[in-house]
Amino acid sequence: MLQHIRLFALAAGSFAVLVSALTPAAAQPATGPFAGKSVQMIIGFGPGGGYDQWGRVVGRHIGKHLPGNPNVVPQNMPGGGSFNAANHIYNVAPKDGTVIGIIARDAPLGPLSGLPGSRFDSLKMTWLGTPTTETNVCFAHSRAKVKSFQDLLKDELIIGNTGVGTGTYSYPRALNGILGTKFKLISGFPSSSDVMLAIERGEVDGICESYDSAYSKRSEWFDKGVVNILFQAGAAPNPEIKKAPYILDFVKNPEHKQALEYLYAGQGIGRPFVAPPDLPADRVKLLRDAFNATMKDPEFMADVKKGKLDLAPETGEALDALIKRIYATPKAVVEQVGALIK
Repeated sequence: MLQHIRLFALAAGSFAVLVSALTPAAAQPATGPFAGKSVQMIIGFGPGGGYDQWGRVVGRHIGKHLPGNPNVVPQNMPGGGSFNAANHIYNVAPKDGTVIGIIARDAPLGPLSGLPGSRFDSLKMTWLGTPTTETNVCFAHSRAKVKSFQDLLKDELIIGNTGVGTGTYSYPRALNGILGTKFKLISGFPSSSDVMLAIERGEVDGICESYDSAYSKRSEWFDKGVVNILFQAGAAPNPEIKKAPYILDFVKNPEHKQALEYLYAGQGIGRPFVAPPDLPADRVKLLRDAFNATMKDPEFMADVKKGKLDLAPETGEALDALIKRIYATPKAVVEQVGALIK
């Protein structure tokens, strides 16, 4: 009997060792500064738009690249062209890496341009990176009288926008003042998806938006000629948008050209992911490393492709350097553009 008990104990011990050996590492308790915590992903716009898409797709994958594998919880915080989100991240969020977010590409220009509601310092914000750089397009439904940029100088085009501080508002406002275009802006839309619905219903006739975002939501509009791209704008012409003229090709005045280059500087900022200022250096490194690792993650890349998004990432260090260059723009140019987009 005693021998049977000893044999049973030996077998049980061997089984335990075998189970332990076969148990995957992922089942072990998570360790690291984010272990047992959740990370909040603040999205500066309502559901459905391009920023919401990027915020959620990054949020689905970045947690596994942070020590402790935290759960990342998205939270939409629309308002003020993402100034509400930027202000919250900068002034309210804990400075421990548990709150990150995505804000408008043009939001960093808000404090420099003196836009009301921008209560943050872009030079002190922690920049994590962007999954893409942007090309902005202004497009109109085919029913609209305006068919080209030249038409915009003669006829009014009613377009929707998502608020002060966003390209949907700032670009057409500034173009009206600098080049004499005749955009009529209708405000009050929580996201660009809401503007798209308004275009379908005939409430507005167009929008100025990221081509990546617009195409991912309504690819058939562009493929079947439902809308006309009046022009494209950004750091340089996008060769993928072959039929759309480049805005700077219409500009002969050197002062106007400098103003538009500053206006569209945000296109190089892309879809910026940020964290609060004054984070410990090691925590900044963890967040930036996790962001960079996410950009190369095969599952993330497949998710991006599925969402018809364009992946062309830049690092947090690159964004930080770009912000510094933008803030070195001559004061006269800043004041001119700032006055137009308020």
